[in-house]
Amino acid sequence: MSPTRSEFPAELLAGEPPVPLPAPRRRPGRLLIAFCMGIAATLAWQSYGDAAREIIANSSPQLSWLAPQAAIAQTAGATAEAATAALDPQELKTMSLGLAAVRQRVDQLAAQIAAGQEQMTRDFTMKLQAAEQDILGKVSAPPPQPAAAPPRRPAPLPPQLAPPR
Repeated sequence: MSPTRSEFPAELLAGEPPVPLPAPRRRPGRLLIAFCMGIAATLAWQSYGDAAREIIANSSPQLSWLAPQAAIAQTAGATAEAATAALDPQELKTMSLGLAAVRQRVDQLAAQIAAGQEQMTRDFTMKLQAAEQDILGKVSAPPPQPAAAPPRRPAPLPPQLAPPR
């Protein structure tokens, strides 16, 4: 039903004031403002991008991927040098033994998961086959139909009610 047409007769609405129309929407203005803000943000990022990236990367380790590439290269070189200088052979041996134990445990868990999945697959297959056999048994054997009743014949009328000939 349209807002200009009413289901009531014109005589009933003769004394009613007219319905005000909604105000025009301001979407073009909002769109223009959002567009200008995007342009301003792009220009600011181009001007101060590296400094902003460095500030963001230094504030949070999770955002270190935002750091400028030169800063990443410097940090990676310093980290590698510190790591090689700080480790002694005994620590490396202990770490390798710990990693071997973790790998062995992960392999055991993977084997257990694989065995559990195989068991579930066998169970599902058996249940599906049983359900399929049950359904096929029900579909192939139609239900017994009752014997057809003989057609009814009207009972003969007694002689006193018989129509005259």
